[in-house]
Amino acid sequence: MVHLTGGGFYENIPRVLPSGTSAQIDPATWEIPAIFPLLQKWGDVADAEMYRTFNMGIGLVLVLPEKESDSVIRELRTRGEPAFKIGTVTAGNQEVHIEGIERCRGKK
Repeated sequence: MVHLTGGGFYENIPRVLPSGTSAQIDPATWEIPAIFPLLQKWGDVADAEMYRTFNMGIGLVLVLPEKESDSVIRELRTRGEPAFKIGTVTAGNQEVHIEGIERCRGKK
């Protein structure tokens, strides 16, 4: 479990990834709150920087086995918590890859 704080997706998610893996994130799997595109436009902020600086509507990420994801999402939603499968864990080098975003950053 990781709380997306300063460093956003790129610096926080790698902290909980199993060794030898990376995260593949699909932003189309959740609704990005309207404030973020406005901030991006007003500040002329690059896409990758938006995911590094802001949480883009995702506050907490759970990394768990694929076979458990549907039941955990169902349980969270039953309890009134919005939950989405935002990506997958693949073989890799502790990096976060966000679909449609060119830049990725691994562990510091």
